[in-house]
Parts: sequence; C-alpha cells; structure tokens
Amino acid sequence: MSQTSDVDKIRHELAKHHDEMIAFLREIIRIPSYDSKIGLVGDAIAARMRELSFDEVRRDAMGNILGRVGSGPRVMVYDSHIDTVSIADRSQWQWDPFEGKVEDGIIYGLGAGDEKCSTPPMIYALAVLKRLGLAKEWSLYYFGNMEEWCDGIAPNALVEHEGIRPEFAVIGESTSMQIYRGHRGRIEVSVTFKGRTCHASAPERGVNAMYRAIPFIEGVQQLHEELKTRGDPFLGPGSIAVTNVTTKTPSLNAVPDECNIYLDRRITVGDTKESVLAELRALPGGDEATIEIPMYDEPSYTGFAFPVEKVYPAWSLPEEHALIQAAKETTQAVYGKAAPISKWVFSTNATYWMGKAGIPSVGFGPGIETFAHTVLDQVPAEEVAQCADFYAALPLILSEMSQK
Repeated sequence: MSQTSDVDKIRHELAKHHDEMIAFLREIIRIPSYDSKIGLVGDAIAARMRELSFDEVRRDAMGNILGRVGSGPRVMVYDSHIDTVSIADRSQWQWDPFEGKVEDGIIYGLGAGDEKCSTPPMIYALAVLKRLGLAKEWSLYYFGNMEEWCDGIAPNALVEHEGIRPEFAVIGESTSMQIYRGHRGRIEVSVTFKGRTCHASAPERGVNAMYRAIPFIEGVQQLHEELKTRGDPFLGPGSIAVTNVTTKTPSLNAVPDECNIYLDRRITVGDTKESVLAELRALPGGDEATIEIPMYDEPSYTGFAFPVEKVYPAWSLPEEHALIQAAKETTQAVYGKAAPISKWVFSTNATYWMGKAGIPSVGFGPGIETFAHTVLDQVPAEEVAQCADFYAALPLILSEMSQK
C-alpha cells in the first residue's frame, strides 16, 4: 500500500471518532489530578484503552499509565502528562475548572491544554493503527504520566526501572500544532548563608545571615543581565531568578543565624551543572555560602521513590534530523502543508528523553502554551481531533523514510 492510501485510511477512520475524542477529553478534565495524584484519571484512561483493544494496559511502579499496541522491534513512546497544577485561587476562575466547559469551539478547564488534551488523540491514533493493521514493525506506547512534580522523572523511571527505552519520543505538550524541536532546561539551586544569632535589641553582637546574603542576591540580578548577552541561536539565552528567601531564627526578636536563597536557573545549550555552580560561587559572598543542587526524592502516590537531582538539561534536535524531517512530511501528508518549526518557552519531559538520555524527541500537540498554568487553561476542540492524524501517520512515514 502507498503512504498516501494509508494516510487516507487513517484520516477516514479517525474522523469517525472526533466526537468521542472531544467527549473523552471533557471526561478526564472532570477528574481532578493535581499534586500528581493521577490514580483516578489513570483508571479512566486505562479503561478506554482496554475498550479500544490495546495489546497491553498497565501501571508502572510509579503509577503512570502505559498502553501498548504492536510488538515490533522499533519502539516509540507518546508522552502526555495527565497531572495538573493546583487550582490556586478558585475565585479567579470564570467557570468550574472541572466542568470541561465548551464554548465557541474551545474546551476550558484545569488540564484542558496542560496537558490532558493530547491523551485522547494519542490513544485513538494508536487504536486505529492497530485496527487497520498498520505500523506492524512498531511497538507504540501511550505514556500517561506525572510531570508537574518533577520534569522528566517519569520517563527516567520508565527507562531505568521499567526497562522500556524507545527509539523516539513524541511530546504532546501544547505547540499550536507546530513542530517543536527543543527548549531550555533549568537547574534548581539552594544557597545557604550562616550567621550568628543574638538579641535583636543589640544586633551588633551577632552576624545577621540575611545581611550576608544581600550582596549575593544583588549579584544574581547582575548575572541575569549578563546572561541576556549570550546564548544559543535557537533556544536563546539562559536566565536566573531568586524565587524564594527564608531565614531561620529562634525568635522574631532575634537576629537570624541562617538565610536560604532558592534559585531558578534556566539553562541553554552549553550550560552545565558544573558551569552553573562555578558562576554562583564567583558571585559576591558565594565562596562563603553552601551552594548545592537539591535532590527530588518524594515518593509518588503509589509510594514509589526515584531520587533525581533537580537538573533538567536543555535540548535541541537539529532540523535536519530524521525525526524532524518525518514530522514535517507528516504534517504535509495529513494537513496539506508542512507545519512551522519552533520551541517551547517552558520545559517538558524531553529534559530526560533528549536532554539526559539522548532519545530523539519531537513536540506536537493541540493548544497554545501560554494558557498553561493559568485560570484560562483551554484548548481548541478541533485541534484535539486533528492531532490524532499526525500521531497515527508519524510512525508510517518514519518507516518509509528509513527504507529509502
């Protein structure tokens, strides 16, 4: 069969399920899954994959949901995080965040665009490939995971604990149906200054740890301005910001003997853990502070712990890479035009897939990323359904390209 006829068959079959995909997205929006508690929404997704006759449906040790079609030697993972941020101030929402409201073709709700929106098109795409007997050389996994708690930890555990290492990863975070091939990373850093407490009525008797931290904080601000002047041509420059300051004091009438500063250091290509730590130690007072990168070791809702450093590498896949070229050819085949190529502003699970593991990754998903983590979380219903065509056709086009 020709590639064109296969794509036409896929699109024709998926068109029968457009309304189901939209209804299913609204269904899983109604299931709260913030704070990485994805048990109930995972149950709903697992049930739907079983209804669609997936070859395998199971939870991994962390509690993420896996569905597989096919048993071929080539492996591709479709990555969609199904947890959300918290509601924050509910009074700022114009509608019930768990309603899955539809108005003028837009679906609103917590997780509508970030990122439950890619789950229905991914699982229906894989189901249709199985039903049509296509992509037989592939093992195709849907991976519904928790990402908001720690970027990349779920795929890291999937590879290293579950033993599933794909050849390619498809990230379903919102891209406005453009092809994304990279994003900056980040490193979280804890900086602690020590002092000596004393009664606040005579502060000169002690050493105020907060005062020791001030020159360093000013240095961070200056470093941010310097970072603007250098960076990767595609991803842009890095950045740094103080995101939290805490002190430890025996009393509100005592001088604090400890001050902790928390930093968000956005990194670009070329930045490393070692280079970031070195530039911080060179700031005023940096040689007197304890500067360290924290570990994330909190257990998931299943009790599974997978300790990782809070280092999330930047990544960029060259435009000439076979996966990006296949993505361009796929959008041409299913939509009649090649999609633009761009990058995310925020970070995704590709910090592990491509950033740490070197697994070629591509981003393609419905919705606009600027609505993520806002009370306007939303996604166009039409884009949700249309993305299924891309997800289904991509492995076929990759196979064809590899045979040329």
